[in-house]
Amino acid sequence: MRMDITKEMLQSYRSKKDEIAELDWWLHNRWKDESLICTDVILDYKTGYPRPKNITGFNYPKYDNSQKKDHERKCILESECEEIERYIDDIPDSLTRRIFRMAFIEGKTQNKIARAVNIDRSYVSKKIDEYIKVSHNSQNSHL
Repeated sequence: MRMDITKEMLQSYRSKKDEIAELDWWLHNRWKDESLICTDVILDYKTGYPRPKNITGFNYPKYDNSQKKDHERKCILESECEEIERYIDDIPDSLTRRIFRMAFIEGKTQNKIARAVNIDRSYVSKKIDEYIKVSHNSQNSHL
């Protein structure tokens, strides 16, 4: 099932890609985090009497929980980004598709896009707004 793509979702694409990279870094490097090293006190009965003894270890439950949470978040973000990329790739008009790709996937400014496709800067935002409006109207027409 396709989700409704909004302008806000398109604008958040770059941030989502950055968050995916951050999550990926944490998933591969969390084991180096010193906050996962914990200290506890146990009672040592080796001599027959309870004597407090410090032990230090790696907090595996916290590690596993954090890894699972970050992996699930990464999967959600990746599916949202794939949906946005598919939405842009499915735009039939070549100029509009190029504008959307440069604006939302590459993160270019409207001035740079206008120069790249040889149109006026104001036409870039009009093209984006018109396509999103038409796209939402066509999605709602079959309901």
